[in-house]
Amino acid sequence: MSRLKGVSDREAGPGARIAFFFTRRKLAQMTGLETADMLEPLRLYAHIPRLLTAYGRLEQAESRLDVLSPRHRALAELKAATTVRCAYCIDLGSQIARRWGITDEELLGMADYRNASCFSELDKLILRYATAVSQTPVEVSDELFAGLRAHFDTAQLVGLTHVITLGNLRARFNVALGIGSSGFSADRVCALPEGGGA
Repeated sequence: MSRLKGVSDREAGPGARIAFFFTRRKLAQMTGLETADMLEPLRLYAHIPRLLTAYGRLEQAESRLDVLSPRHRALAELKAATTVRCAYCIDLGSQIARRWGITDEELLGMADYRNASCFSELDKLILRYATAVSQTPVEVSDELFAGLRAHFDTAQLVGLTHVITLGNLRARFNVALGIGSSGFSADRVCALPEGGGA
């Protein structure tokens, strides 16, 4: 239960109802299921219809981003979520990552990715970058960026950075407002938040 009451289906205006419908459908496609609290972040944005519309456009544009492989995108988004410690994002992200081919071993290995043999050197660079971008203060070294530059072109680096920073926006919004796990992963394995257990 979040710290604020979200806009219900009954209270929602026409724009919010449309956003709820399409978001519910998109999340169900991405995760393979629907949960009771799957729209909780969106229900809070619905208190400010213009912001909901703008945020929806940003999410739509990001969903069409095709410069990264699903694997790289999943690793980047999920590592941002675990670094910020967003239970909603970790729950949702773990289920999406699983459907995009990330294994349970990899989900669990993210907490100690530097020593996990299940990740390639490129995977580790992405995880390291997502961690560096998601910490406060942001500390991306020239050496780390040069390592990524050897594998990604400019558009891919912009896309990778955007995916991570949008993940931070989602995570920090949810953590601040007390939005918790919504049951996307249920009793399945989830990535672990930085610093230990959920």
